[in-house]
Amino acid sequence: MQFVAITVASFLVVDSRVRPAQDQYELMPQPDAIIACARGWLGTPYHHQGSVRGAGCDCLGLIRGVWRALYGPEPEVLPPYSRDWGNATGSETLLSAACRHLIPVGCVADARSGDVLVFRMRDHGVAKHAGIVSAAPFARPALKNESHTTCHGRARPGHPRLADVAQPLVDARNKSGHDGSGWHMIHAQEGLGVVEVPLGRWWRRRAVAAFRFPS
Repeated sequence: MQFVAITVASFLVVDSRVRPAQDQYELMPQPDAIIACARGWLGTPYHHQGSVRGAGCDCLGLIRGVWRALYGPEPEVLPPYSRDWGNATGSETLLSAACRHLIPVGCVADARSGDVLVFRMRDHGVAKHAGIVSAAPFARPALKNESHTTCHGRARPGHPRLADVAQPLVDARNKSGHDGSGWHMIHAQEGLGVVEVPLGRWWRRRAVAAFRFPS
């Protein structure tokens, strides 16, 4: 499946010739532009490993398509992947790839419209689904010069460590006094294709990381 929705992260292989996405771009795309782009994929049939608007995509293919519309060529060459990728090794491939090319949000509860959410579909399983937030009524505005830790443990504005991005949205939101209602996301789901759905409790409790498209 593929935060609109991602299954594996569009970017599985590290190419030393490619700089991290957050170092390549000067202008951050506006949330409305991201959401409009993602909505352009609504109705696209589900197709494993696909990334062609109107023809077929999975959750990763949707993110890849939005990336291409925003930035042009994809930052890494995507190798073939099976439907059960990651299950045998337990490798957090999707989270690692998202850390390489997207901007980690310090807390899942701080996700806002246009951000990518990554989901752990089974308890203790690897994170292997993603979608794009299309409505976030309680999102906290970004703070200027807010500083976190990077995915790799180095200090950098707006970057948490991979290990720190693991708090389910429903838990974080409840601590803030909100029930999470009003949230929506766009994702690709097997049997449904690309759809926009309420980010209900079932989804919120499985959201373990949030990422922002880079500037």
